Amino acid sequence: MYGTKRVDIIPGARVCIVLKKDQRTGKLTEGIVKDILTKSPAHPHGIKVRLQSGEVGRVKSIVS
Repeated sequence: MYGTKRVDIIPGARVCIVLKKDQRTGKLTEGIVKDILTKSPAHPHGIKVRLQSGEVGRVKSIVS
């Protein structure tokens, strides 16, 4: 599942995000959502979230 719709992402969900520093390489970081930072219902590059580890990035996929 893609991370472009805010409604699909809930705190506590396991997701793969791309950090700002990794946008060029596309390296993914996996973690659990703590906060949803994007206010709009959708974003073409992925909803921005903060993981429980404190890292911030855009959701590229939701791990089931």
